[in-house]
Amino acid sequence: MKKSQMLLLLCVWALSSLSLQSAEVTEQCPGRILGNERRRKCPKKCQLDNNCGSKRQCLCDGACGLSCVAPGRTCPWPLPSGEHFDVDLLSPSPSFSALLEVRCHPGYTMANDLDATIRWCQGDQQWSGDDPVCTGKNAETEPELSCPLPDHKLLLIHGSAAVGSTIQYQCAPGSVLVGNSENFCHENQTWRYPHPICQRVYCPPPPEVNQGHLVAVQKSEYNVGDAIYYLCKKTFLLDGPNQVTCQLDGTWSTVPSCRARCPIPAQYSRVIVGGVKSWPYDLTDGMVFHGENVTFFCKHPQKTCSYTATETCFDGLLPAPSCYLDPTWLQYKLYSHRLVSEINPCDPADLDFMSE
Repeated sequence: MKKSQMLLLLCVWALSSLSLQSAEVTEQCPGRILGNERRRKCPKKCQLDNNCGSKRQCLCDGACGLSCVAPGRTCPWPLPSGEHFDVDLLSPSPSFSALLEVRCHPGYTMANDLDATIRWCQGDQQWSGDDPVCTGKNAETEPELSCPLPDHKLLLIHGSAAVGSTIQYQCAPGSVLVGNSENFCHENQTWRYPHPICQRVYCPPPPEVNQGHLVAVQKSEYNVGDAIYYLCKKTFLLDGPNQVTCQLDGTWSTVPSCRARCPIPAQYSRVIVGGVKSWPYDLTDGMVFHGENVTFFCKHPQKTCSYTATETCFDGLLPAPSCYLDPTWLQYKLYSHRLVSEINPCDPADLDFMSE
């Protein structure tokens, strides 16, 4: 029987909230398993997009595993015509994770006795695997016995299918391997184990964010690597990344929150916001944004001097320090120069009572 041809790999940056109940997922994205292949230094390792810079995402980079990759980078294309083979780009563009097929001309095969192979665009802007070499078959040589190869569009096979040989399976990015990762061809041209399958991974619709807007094409499921964006309503501050990506395990990367502004709990005393000493009513709406610090002035319990205490706005809540007492309206109108925010600061030696 003629050696089966490797079929096209559909590189699906796929997603799901699948629950594999009876079948065990043996790998989702391999660790760094570089061997003797024509590959290079791997990009920085990662687990989430937050581990990478603003222009990179945490994506599965083949034998390099989860790595910080700039998805927009491209691999060389078009490639020069080779001897005894044709090259066909299977993806819309030669960017990261794109696939191309190398197919030998009739009567020619590669070193592993296959007529075709798939290469994909890596994070280092190079096509995976070695440059192909197709050589002519010797019609006078007795055909080599081999085991049949599976017809699975997402399954990548490495090694020879000849009798007595071992092959390794790998799934295209965006899918996970279910079954054995290796197989052995017996003398009777049968495999030791059933061929595994590659299960595509999808993410469910992204969660809504309170007081926020979701910027995405509405779909029932999203592919691995798909990105969506969040925006907050007016006066609310985005807490977290505005871009969220569908990950290899079928979940979304860190989803942000929209945080509310905080009213400043002071009326008749100045406070410090952003390094500037101001009256609360001089600030926009008398409020500060989530995460912003507000410094209050407190009066020394025995002396006529002031010291400061700082609180941070968190999602609409800004407590006044326990030492702070807001002056009365009468004090503000008649004795403004005696307000706690206007008197002299205490000497450091006067603050020993705070450590007692």
